[in-house]
Amino acid sequence: MTVIVPLRAALGVAAVLSFACTVVEVRADDASPWQRDAHSAVRLLAGSRSGTVLLGGVAIQLQPGWKTYWRTPGDSGVPPRFDFSRSDNVEAVTVLWPAPMKFDDGAGGFSFGYKQQVVLPLRIVAKNADKPVTLRADISYAVCDKLCIPVEAKAELGFASVASTEDGTLSEALNAVPKPANVGDPNPLTIRDVKRDGKLNVLVDIAAPEARDVSLFVEGPTPDWALPVPKLADGPPGVKRFVFELDGLPPGASADGAALKLTLVSGGQAYEFNVNLN
Repeated sequence: MTVIVPLRAALGVAAVLSFACTVVEVRADDASPWQRDAHSAVRLLAGSRSGTVLLGGVAIQLQPGWKTYWRTPGDSGVPPRFDFSRSDNVEAVTVLWPAPMKFDDGAGGFSFGYKQQVVLPLRIVAKNADKPVTLRADISYAVCDKLCIPVEAKAELGFASVASTEDGTLSEALNAVPKPANVGDPNPLTIRDVKRDGKLNVLVDIAAPEARDVSLFVEGPTPDWALPVPKLADGPPGVKRFVFELDGLPPGASADGAALKLTLVSGGQAYEFNVNLN
């Protein structure tokens, strides 16, 4: 197995390989059996079968104190990877990501991810709505405490239920996915403005209820962009201002006109903004 190098800094901890590779038989149940390792467990969930587009999920449970990572892990970490190519009657699978939390990575920086448990919704497009669908997943992720342990798991699940027992769980997970928004939207929690401050810094001004903690996550146009974690800075009255440097760009890349994805999280609300740097 290839262990992915952290995006901005080494974890500074030992890595121990752990495998949970049991292959299970196709089942008509709404969840596959848990595939367990020493510190986590993972399984697939199936929503109700109706039409060509199906809703599924990847459920991950974590032992107390352990965490796993978001699609962009922050200063250090390993993003999960999924391979659904062995599935039957599946045209495409899109992984949806609930809003992450920010935590100290133990090396002077911050990582983004999840603790305790998380369900990543899957939007599944069947090739033929009238034929059986079997989802097969090769799942690679990392669980970290003082040690960071890569995990490999395989899971398999048939979609057969007209009314799935997992619909409520999947609906709750979908509600945790950041909602699309535009800069300047008249929401109580919103991004008011994104602007350059010289060539190196980007300022993001946010309107948010005063009592709430606010987290901002920034991603570049492609996964090889490793932009730093935005930090709070002094801003105008009534505005929470975040600033980050245009650092960690791939060789030869330009920030001018770059398409950035900004995820804003506060008080159980989360929004996703797509912006182009001027």
